[in-house]
Amino acid sequence: MSSTVTRPAKTATGEATSPISPEDVVYGLTTAGTPRISPDGTRIVYALSQTDQESGKGHSQLWLCNRDGGNATQLTRAGNRHSDPQWSPDGERLAFVADRGPDGHPAVCVLPLDGGEAEVLTAHAQSITSLAWSPDGAILAYTTSVDPENLDETPREHDAPPKVRVVRRIDYKQDNRGYLNDVRQQVFVLDVATGDRHQLTKEPFDHVFPQWSPDGKTIAAKLAKLNGMASQLTLVDVASGETTLVGQEEGSVGVWAWSNDGSFILFSADNEHLAQQDFYRYDVASGEIKRLTDDLDISPESGFPTISGPAQPVWLDDQTALIHAIHAGASGLYTVNADSGAVEIVQRWDATRNGLSVDSARRYAVQGSSSLDGTGEVVVYALQTDETAIVTHVNDDFFAAHPLAGWEQITVTRAGIDIDAWVLTPPDLDEADSYPVILDVHGGPHGNYGYIFNAGQQVLATNGFIVVASNPRGSGSYGREFAGMVHGDWGGEDFKDLMAVVDEVLKRPYADEKRTGIYGYSYGGYMTAWTISQTDRFQAAVCGAPCFDLVSMYGTSDISHVFGEVQWHGTPWENKERLVAMSPATYAHHTTTPTLIVQGEADDRCPIGQGEQMFVTLHKAGVDVEFVRYPGGSHLMLRGGPAEHRVDYYTRVLGWFQRLLQPSA
Repeated sequence: MSSTVTRPAKTATGEATSPISPEDVVYGLTTAGTPRISPDGTRIVYALSQTDQESGKGHSQLWLCNRDGGNATQLTRAGNRHSDPQWSPDGERLAFVADRGPDGHPAVCVLPLDGGEAEVLTAHAQSITSLAWSPDGAILAYTTSVDPENLDETPREHDAPPKVRVVRRIDYKQDNRGYLNDVRQQVFVLDVATGDRHQLTKEPFDHVFPQWSPDGKTIAAKLAKLNGMASQLTLVDVASGETTLVGQEEGSVGVWAWSNDGSFILFSADNEHLAQQDFYRYDVASGEIKRLTDDLDISPESGFPTISGPAQPVWLDDQTALIHAIHAGASGLYTVNADSGAVEIVQRWDATRNGLSVDSARRYAVQGSSSLDGTGEVVVYALQTDETAIVTHVNDDFFAAHPLAGWEQITVTRAGIDIDAWVLTPPDLDEADSYPVILDVHGGPHGNYGYIFNAGQQVLATNGFIVVASNPRGSGSYGREFAGMVHGDWGGEDFKDLMAVVDEVLKRPYADEKRTGIYGYSYGGYMTAWTISQTDRFQAAVCGAPCFDLVSMYGTSDISHVFGEVQWHGTPWENKERLVAMSPATYAHHTTTPTLIVQGEADDRCPIGQGEQMFVTLHKAGVDVEFVRYPGGSHLMLRGGPAEHRVDYYTRVLGWFQRLLQPSA
């Protein structure tokens, strides 16, 4: 084992401080999100967001500041929700989405920066995303959901009975969106001068993140199928609507960018569903695709379906693109040569960035920032001087009053494989004292932990727990081979990696091996359920939205009919013995660990039936078990669920571990 990085806890001076509470992480934090730098590189616009404790509603307004963060000014006031700010090509106007349509519906707005008022150009009854200016600034492209049975968006009568649902397609539902049937996101184009709009794409698949060609004649968008499990690029002729598909039908596209002259497109894709993208070059004239890289060890930031979009590449010259990617849990900027495929690092941070906005002269890169030392801020990187500066300080007062956990990054070597982990400790850690230890297992399995603010981990660590966040084999951001080690082996070597990390942490004299807990969500919920069915070494467990019975999950999850075949090496009828052998359901009756199960009732990713099966099995086995269900909660409820539910979730997780591991608390 080698310890690589250690950071002391942040400490406040002067006024009394307190641990971070569940209410704090939901209501106390502010986010300066989706920052965009002006074409001339002098100003930054961002959406300042917070959740109001009295109403439980989130609200966001647009702010404008100088590149160094100075002269911060609130731009918008009408309405409560503003998002997706986009500079016009000439830098004189801002387009954004706001709740300014009829009945507070989402609307596309344009604000002149010469002191004029924002104009509402068009509105829809459902969300609007992915605004994109045409190169001449005359047209805006955007996406919104379209119901082919209700093209005029007529609301249903309040007393009308629910419509009968007839399903013919396998991707009829998606987590965080619910029942879809043929409702899909489509690209619209909007004349900025007249407000005239028309639907550009028609195929019954999601069309997302439109990007204009340099001549303004074609839009490249992602055409997503099977709830994002498969995707291609679709090139849409703006005048005729004719389309050309790019990429393998069964693959998945990550990020993409038109070349400066529009002759080719650089894009990343994972064509084998092996949890690792590579870069490709598409020649527009010939239609030929050239593979540029093989087995990248970085993961380009390609977004998360229904939550966030890709950080698209930006051209530094005609052949060199700047990209944002994650490696070993850390953000970095890299260059990709579109001719040779050579990838070189520009800068790496002990932090997690999001998005990528660059000025016209390619001098400054602007991103959102989160780390183990803070979150919710805007950061500027100067490409010519190699200087990084956090230019907003929206959470400085919060973290002065609520110091963050201390942290240490460690690496444990097991069976010839290096496993990274982060150990979070109470801010006032006394090495002469002893503390309970909680293992937190990430989702995926190809997710990853790293240098990022994690609300649950900070609540636990600042309230007196040691929290261990690890990247066992299968985790993303380490390359294709490492990610693929978990396929067909859930609960195998990945489980042993996690136990080895816990063993290493427990060597610390202040880590109490008699007070240990395990927590995880999604695949982390799977690993929690698996672990407590295999060992009684943990005195408490919290299992969030588990994968419990892989056979039943295959046919009830929104993605397992694709995802599961790769992860579990086949269908239930082809390889039932393997699925049964890897299912916690097979062994859960041996569990003795007191367990809290927490799950949203509208979870389509790991359906509520998974938690129900686990609860019944543990209850029958005589385990101290509670099952907390959140009505209307999706798999992603911790990102977008009701504020009251999120506070309740963190409160119950903290309370469970306090009762069983900190009885004096």
